[in-house]
Amino acid sequence: MKGYIEERAVELANYIIESKATVRAAAKKFGISKSTVHKDVTDRLVQINSTLAEEAKAVLDTNKAERHIRGGLATKAKYKGEI
Repeated sequence: MKGYIEERAVELANYIIESKATVRAAAKKFGISKSTVHKDVTDRLVQINSTLAEEAKAVLDTNKAERHIRGGLATKAKYKGEI
């Protein structure tokens, strides 16, 4: 694995952990695709730093469990004319 990919994976994980960001938010911040963020954090990071990978996975699992709630709130705001 190239050095810049390893650095990017660690930076992504740190960003996700510190800001409790979603995959979509991290992808937007770093200017890469959601698929790349997911692959970096779930696959590549395990080989680099397993402890950091576990922490990031915990945040991503929380976001995944709550996404239906955020979607409902976004839809509610849309129909109220707030968005």
